[in-house]
Amino acid sequence: MKKLYTDIYDNIKKNIVKGIYTPGEKLPSENDFCKEFGASRGTVRKALEMLAEEGLVNSLHGKGVFVLENDFINFSFGGLVSFKEASESSKQKFSTMVPKFEEVIIDGAISKKSNLTIGKEAYKLYRVRSLEDEKIIFDINYFLKDVVQGLTVEIGEKSIYEYIEESLNVKIGFASKVIQVETATSRDKLNLDMKSYNFVVVVKNYVYLSDGTQFEYTESRHRPDRFVFSDFARRR
Repeated sequence: MKKLYTDIYDNIKKNIVKGIYTPGEKLPSENDFCKEFGASRGTVRKALEMLAEEGLVNSLHGKGVFVLENDFINFSFGGLVSFKEASESSKQKFSTMVPKFEEVIIDGAISKKSNLTIGKEAYKLYRVRSLEDEKIIFDINYFLKDVVQGLTVEIGEKSIYEYIEESLNVKIGFASKVIQVETATSRDKLNLDMKSYNFVVVVKNYVYLSDGTQFEYTESRHRPDRFVFSDFARRR
């Protein structure tokens, strides 16, 4: 069952994306949200913390919660969202192009970097993500064929996670991530609008189903100026 704080989070986020709550604007108080949604302050606070994780709001002690400027795509390090989901809150035009789509067998070299099982059949994709017609993410994806059945270029241009969860009715569980900075390769320079940058931020995603089965390895190579990776931490 969906928890109440996620409903509150979805509602407030939708109002931010639609511009009902504008950058710099103070959100209604926790008490106001409690009355609106019939929820406790703890539940409302959890929803606001989720929005802060995504870089959508900022809480100023004694002053309230304010909507942040959002002209970049913000990925929560602790979350698992698609490019489409992360882009929607930016209110900018985004698109995905798939210049490479092929079927491969996981060999030793691929398995070493991806942790996918040797001998498994997989789809390998290159996906170039654009924001306002600037190519700013270059994804190298491996998806196991026996999990992501029927994957096509057209699906890759939209949302593969949406296809997996809604069309295949497969539950995505969790991911482990590694973030590092690397010198831009010739392949990066071919697929990204690098401007004067000579390095990229690389995010390696090892993604698992809810039963713990790994089905995806993705290496996302980001131009460094347009992206923020955020997390929310609480001292124990």
